[in-house]
Amino acid sequence: MALLTREAEEKITELLLAEGLADPNLVGTIKQDAEMNGRPILADLIAHKIISDDMVAHATAVIIGVPYVELKNITIDQDILAKIPAEASERVLAVPLGEKDGMLNVAMVDVTNVQATDYLSNLVNQPIRVWMSSERGIREMQEQYHGDFSGVKDAVRETGEEAAESANSNVKTIVQDSPISKALTTILSYAAKTKASDIHIEPLENSLIIRCRIDGVLRKIMDLPKTVAPALVSRIKILSNLKIDEHRIPQDGQFTVLVDDQEIDLRIAISPVTWGEQVVIRLLDKTGVSMEIEKMGMSGRALRDVLEGIKKPNGMILTSGPTGSGKSTTLYALIQKIKSEEINIVTLEDPVEYKMEGINQIQVNVDAGLTFASGLRSILRQDPDVVMVGEIRDSETASLAVQAALTGHLVFSTLHTNSAAGILPRLLDMGIEPFLLASTLNVVIGQRLVRRITEKREMYKSSEIETKGINDLIGDLLPDDKESVASISEDLGYPGLPVRNDDYYMLARGINSKETPGGYSGRAGLYETIVVDEDIQKLIISHATANEIMRLAKTKGTVTMRQDGMLKVLSGITSLEEVNRVASDLS
Repeated sequence: MALLTREAEEKITELLLAEGLADPNLVGTIKQDAEMNGRPILADLIAHKIISDDMVAHATAVIIGVPYVELKNITIDQDILAKIPAEASERVLAVPLGEKDGMLNVAMVDVTNVQATDYLSNLVNQPIRVWMSSERGIREMQEQYHGDFSGVKDAVRETGEEAAESANSNVKTIVQDSPISKALTTILSYAAKTKASDIHIEPLENSLIIRCRIDGVLRKIMDLPKTVAPALVSRIKILSNLKIDEHRIPQDGQFTVLVDDQEIDLRIAISPVTWGEQVVIRLLDKTGVSMEIEKMGMSGRALRDVLEGIKKPNGMILTSGPTGSGKSTTLYALIQKIKSEEINIVTLEDPVEYKMEGINQIQVNVDAGLTFASGLRSILRQDPDVVMVGEIRDSETASLAVQAALTGHLVFSTLHTNSAAGILPRLLDMGIEPFLLASTLNVVIGQRLVRRITEKREMYKSSEIETKGINDLIGDLLPDDKESVASISEDLGYPGLPVRNDDYYMLARGINSKETPGGYSGRAGLYETIVVDEDIQKLIISHATANEIMRLAKTKGTVTMRQDGMLKVLSGITSLEEVNRVASDLS
């Protein structure tokens, strides 16, 4: 935010109030406090989330009479972006938008800085027209400096419209050294270096967009001409051993690439859509994934419950959550805990995501008749001690998993439900007898993934609404006084928790940068566990609902996923926005 005089701040505040964009009572209180302590009024209003950075920037633009631009969801052409190097953009907080009438349009935070505008004009060697935008918007635009896609642009130019259109009939245009192959390599390399989990190649009516899922959030990284789509998709099909002349039905495949001397397995899913073929590439990089359950974010009561559950020689350990919530990774981490030369561990997966030494891993192959159910029957004849079934999808697989647990095996598996308690009625719906379920389940786990706040961060005081939300959700879990902080923090697994019902809590937010978009880097799990003891067993046998089971579990000490998320917020691991984003549907 540009440095403003007190008079300018007053005018902007009056404009925001006149437009009905802020609560007059809250503004009055914060304004009085800021004036008493000599702090900028607008900075305090933003810190208390009364107004946003964008609202201030827009109002400032109106007051000083310059055009304003909202930078949300705007992608800049790489040729235009290159006119102002990343270092210069970072120095003066400005990004180029495009050219018109011989002038370069530039978005800036401080449009009143004449020295900065002269510097940029000399740098690009042409006159510039400045637009005002918020610092948040500029920072988000600067993320587009991350990838050097010059190789892709060159490939598009070299490939040309004629080569792209003939890609299906002339495979020579997409051999290893062809421009389109180099373009694909550039995209895959960028995704690997930014630790993306997925690449989406999506055709629109007149263009082809590339998006990457980084830390669970999709980010658009570039636009390509529509003419390059056939060649790019055909190249992916060739590498995946798929039919390049099949465009009517979905196809799945896989191949491996080498990035910085590290092998990365790629899973390919191609589907026909309205404007062509959509490609989704899942990147499976074992080197970038922690296989230690503690480092993944499980701690305190949940960790103790799970470690006790896997010590038992038989029974079932089940984890649940939506697609992409880290269920399989959790199971891998638990198997690492018990792996030894003394036991035979066999897994049945679709696909085998991470190859682990000392474990017999079987890939499901439906076309060849190897399903979860048929594979599980075969596994039970191989004298296993521990069995991992990638997913329980149907009644037959569920029944076989329960039978395996009853006959002395420790069984790990996953289901798609919203919570740990939801696993139990889901299995009952699959036809499993309640008394069998009650006697085989050891512990059930629910989980989600949130982004971690980067190490570069700033602290702020929670607002009145945020404080009330924290107290309502986890007030009864927090220490009553300073004397009990150590013991309760140790019990919950989060050192140095604050005393409950404070007037405010100190929370963290990450500093947005090119390396840490949005102020986040990496992910952590939110977990809840339910130990299936005699009381829970009685509820299962009586066909209790998920809500009834969770209510009882909470009286026995279960910390819910949303509560676990709030504890991670107070510990500076993640933010309130992240917990609300992934767990707003949970209690």
